[in-house]
Amino acid sequence: MIIEEKDENINLGDLTEEELLELMDRKHLPVHIAIIMDGNGRWAKIKGLPRIAGHREGIHSVRDIVTCCREIGVQVLTIYAFSAENWKRPELEVNALMMFLEEYLQKELKTLMDNDIRFMTIGQTDKLPRSVQKWVQKVEKATEKNSSMVLNIALSYGGRTEIVEAIKGITKDVKEGKVGPEDIDMTLFSTYLYTRDLPDPDLMIRTSGETRISNFLLWQIAYTELYFTKTLWPDFRRHDLLLAILDYQHRERRFGMVEEQISRAN
Repeated sequence: MIIEEKDENINLGDLTEEELLELMDRKHLPVHIAIIMDGNGRWAKIKGLPRIAGHREGIHSVRDIVTCCREIGVQVLTIYAFSAENWKRPELEVNALMMFLEEYLQKELKTLMDNDIRFMTIGQTDKLPRSVQKWVQKVEKATEKNSSMVLNIALSYGGRTEIVEAIKGITKDVKEGKVGPEDIDMTLFSTYLYTRDLPDPDLMIRTSGETRISNFLLWQIAYTELYFTKTLWPDFRRHDLLLAILDYQHRERRFGMVEEQISRAN
């Protein structure tokens, strides 16, 4: 990305992390960032390593990005850690991913507490191995009163399944007389989603060069700004996140309105 600063073209990619932070408008940060962490397997293949090595290296990126978001003031970070479709992968890889998840929760609980970060999950977490479920529940319980940032991890998650489950929930409540058909609107529907307690993402990042949504937050990203980077997830660190945020800050979000309406609203 190239921007004009004092009549000079600046290639943001050439700037240091400190210089990027100086350019950032702290009053115009995305409240909620969602990330599709893609490219672990390709990263490992390029280096002649097994796919599992890419997943392990990707954990370092998770730590870096969570810390950076907390430091700059992002309020919610949602990361797509394991999709409903990922259960179809080789058993060895799935088992390794579950092991890495459990290790992450065990090691990062103190960091989450020290940084006042609340841990949440979305998805069909009842399908996770029991030992992983126990750690998910333990960390969610331990951090439930933390309020500086939310780290929301999508586990065994699928956007279509989430929407179907929301429809089932509404249908059940209509049958029981808790909700009238005339009450159903977009606001009510959102309260039946996994993300009912969270704002919709302002910015969604996908790494590795793929330009798909991959069944991620299909309802919630209706007006989300999308950012695609060729950087593989294990290489995606603070500098890359800051570039994505600065790109976001140079966009105009219209929400269906025209430019003149946006100007009057501001």
